[in-house]
Amino acid sequence: MTEGKEAAAQAVETAAEVAVEAANNWARAGRHAGLAGAAIGVVAAGAAAGVAIERMTVGRGMRRRARLALDAAGPYGTLRGTPGAAIAEDGTELYYEVDEPGAEAGRPDKDERPGKGAARNGRGAPHDRSAKPARGKEARAVQEAQSGLRKRLTAALGRRSAAPTVVFSHGYCLSQDSWHFQRAALRGTVRTVHWDQRSHGRSARGHGQIDGTEEVTIDLLGRDLKAVLDAAVPEGPIVLVGHSMGGMTVMALADQFPEYVAERVVGVALIGTSAGRLSEVSYGLPSMGMKAFHWLAPGVLRALGWQHEFVERGRRATADLFAGLIKRYSFGSPEQVDPGIARFGERLIEATPIDVVAEFFPAFAVHDKTEALVAYDAVPALVLAGENDLITPADHSRTIAEMLPDAELVCVPGAGHLVMLERPELVNEHLVSLVERASAAARSSRHARA
Repeated sequence: MTEGKEAAAQAVETAAEVAVEAANNWARAGRHAGLAGAAIGVVAAGAAAGVAIERMTVGRGMRRRARLALDAAGPYGTLRGTPGAAIAEDGTELYYEVDEPGAEAGRPDKDERPGKGAARNGRGAPHDRSAKPARGKEARAVQEAQSGLRKRLTAALGRRSAAPTVVFSHGYCLSQDSWHFQRAALRGTVRTVHWDQRSHGRSARGHGQIDGTEEVTIDLLGRDLKAVLDAAVPEGPIVLVGHSMGGMTVMALADQFPEYVAERVVGVALIGTSAGRLSEVSYGLPSMGMKAFHWLAPGVLRALGWQHEFVERGRRATADLFAGLIKRYSFGSPEQVDPGIARFGERLIEATPIDVVAEFFPAFAVHDKTEALVAYDAVPALVLAGENDLITPADHSRTIAEMLPDAELVCVPGAGHLVMLERPELVNEHLVSLVERASAAARSSRHARA
């Protein structure tokens, strides 16, 4: 009984330390960022309660050792392909990788050498080793599932027809490695292209943003995608896959290049994304909190971006707080997510500098590509979302599906924003089905023209 009382007392003391530490760290930022920084301090102190339980029961040193062990042990994000670079209209170098059919499934390509493709976004990409590899029965089950998907694709694509290239566009504060499970499932069977959005992953910082001549817009990202397609897929049919901001990028491509889409695109997957009205998203906050967030967030991020070196130190000092926030907003059922996958998601998001976060954030409030969706009405489409997504709610995917009446709509119970990491087998299954349908439609179209 005495031990229980001591543990309870220690838990209360630790919880208080969490809130005080978070408030103090961000109060320092507040002195540099003014009212906006003070607002972030209030939000951070309140959010500390969400991770207090973990800090009550696990010592700081143990948590740090656990993070290092997860970072050092596993395969997530380690798949590499043949590197390439496209040049955006403002001169920004956009990094991409190509996996060709026949590459050994599940292993890095021979063209990738140690140290090649280092991060270009100004902070350094994660080391991309975040979980222990699956073993025993679990490993065999994963391998058998992926083998079955590859056999299905091989049969669907055939040998004589021109198979489509599947091009993956990642979301805000992520990188091409967020598609790890989908890349592994398709690897060696169909040609795939994975690219890093400007200022993310291994792509260079946006030139227009560095010199202040151009703000980030979703339209700009659509033109970046066109540059990647011109460089990496100069001919042949294309299946576009976009998650979150990547899905918006795919919409912006159609809005600005409808003729190109009509001629080249044979399928589209829009995962955890939105066609607009993001300024109405509550992020799981009460009404007043939502209004305050939408009013304060752009200024807060802009002010913190000006103090990015100081803020980056603050992020490291409050790593546990950010881990809790990332889990809450990334996964619909965070308590059920494998710790290695959760840590992998954290590393992807942590690699995005605060000034890049600030540069991109305003673009979402004015994003509206509902009318552009009609460009994809003539091709097989997949619209997929997690029912518990707090960032791009599932209702936004339902709205997209209404504009694409022939699309397959999949809303995954219990899943959140990073649904492709949280429920990879389900996402892989539907993605393979889309490629099958797109390949069949492309063959029918060619026969009709012939």
